Amino acid sequence: MTTDVTPAPEPLVLVERQEERRTALVRLNRPKQLNALNGAVMDELCAALEELDRDDGVRAIVVTGNERAFAAGADIGEMAGASPVDMLRANRIGQWDRIRRIGKPVIAAVGGWCLGGGCELAMTLDLIIAAEDARFGQPEINIGVIPGAGGTQRLTRAIGKSRAMEMILTGEPMDAREAERRDLVARVVPDELLVEDALALAAAIAEKSPIALRLAKEAVNAAYEMGLTDALAHERRLFYLLFASEDQKEGMTAFLEKRKPDFKGR
Repeated sequence: MTTDVTPAPEPLVLVERQEERRTALVRLNRPKQLNALNGAVMDELCAALEELDRDDGVRAIVVTGNERAFAAGADIGEMAGASPVDMLRANRIGQWDRIRRIGKPVIAAVGGWCLGGGCELAMTLDLIIAAEDARFGQPEINIGVIPGAGGTQRLTRAIGKSRAMEMILTGEPMDAREAERRDLVARVVPDELLVEDALALAAAIAEKSPIALRLAKEAVNAAYEMGLTDALAHERRLFYLLFASEDQKEGMTAFLEKRKPDFKGR
């Protein structure tokens, strides 16, 4: 007598820790759907990033997709019949807010399509490395809605009102080289080097003080969220606060002694 065993579903998000480099690679794993971001994907992604944020062995994180797409938008089938009350109760957009609250540096390694909610996800992360074949866009206008997870706000802040307006009103995408020229992405690399280059950048970041990294990230984000006077005052408070850390003492002592610092995150 045989018993049928239903195989466990494949994870929608794969996590690979690189202990020696103190980094982690998080890969969206819904390739047949071009990594469309349904509720289950976002739940797994948020949980993975929050766990890595608590892991003292990880100091920087890379999020990527696959060769065809970083993420080609939200899962339209999941939302098509929803009412305003359904959307409010599900609070899907709250998952992007959870990602925004991750304290460690998170790099988006974007290849292929990066559209809609996928583009909003990439912009929610701290910086973007793009492959030559990357395409960024907010095509929600084509299905009768607008970006809802930050697309109208972050894209406008990144590339300016006129170009953002054109992209959002037409739904037409932007290629990687234009995204680099307009400062949406930090750099463009050959397709085959995307993940390794992003991990190398993460490893370089991971060598710094974990406390200083968190506060530096907070200070840069404040530049988008506060007026200049308040943001300068906030930066100054964070700067002074770091003088209570062991890492500050180690970093400055190592500089004076002409050696590499050994940051402990304390």
